[in-house]
This record gives sequence, structure tokens and C-alpha cells, in this order.
Amino acid sequence: QVQLVESGGGLVQAGGSLRLSCTASGRISRINFMGWYRQAPEKQRELVAGITDGDRTNYADSVKGRFTISRDNAKNTVYLQMNSLKPEDTGVYYCYATTANSPNYGIARWGQGTQVTVSS
Repeated sequence: QVQLVESGGGLVQAGGSLRLSCTASGRISRINFMGWYRQAPEKQRELVAGITDGDRTNYADSVKGRFTISRDNAKNTVYLQMNSLKPEDTGVYYCYATTANSPNYGIARWGQGTQVTVSS
């Protein structure tokens, strides 16, 4: 079984930057797609950025040009570099991993979530 542990959340002013990390342990050889979801207060959880084991990436329109997802397979870690942060980026960010090459398929796991708060 795969476990995901996130780190790097916190409080930042608008325009600032944060870097989230998510390290996987367990049966990591089966992981393909990894991503970051965000859940803002009273809103549905949404996919912010994703990356396959072939480094194919995708982003929500709201974060394109500001966020960058990357992964280091040697460290079993996926990163989310968030620049030019806006108050609407506030939420709990969850790491996600699945054995399929896209979300909502395969055997999936979630991290515990890390809070990101952007003040105006």
C-alpha cells in the first residue's frame, strides 16, 4: 500500500510563493499519475496540477503560468511550486497518486492535506 505525506503549506501574502512537497512510501513502483488537488472553503475539491510518470503535465486554467508541478522519481516525491499566489488560491492542498495514467482511474491514494492561506 502507498502512503503519501505532504509538507510545505503555510501562510503567505498575495504575490508570494510556496513550494509543496509530497513523498510517497510503500509500493511506489505502481504509481503513475500524481497530482495536487485543492479544496477551498465551501467548494468542491478540484485538480490543480497533475503529472504522469512520463512527465506529462496538466494544470487548471486558474493556475497556468503561476504553478509548476514536477516529480523526482529517485526521491519518490512530487512538488508543486506556487508563485504569484492569490487569495483565491487559499485552501487545503491534497496530494494524490494512482496506478493509472490519469486521475479517477486505477488504485488511488490521498495524502492528509496541507493548508495554504494567502492573505490580501
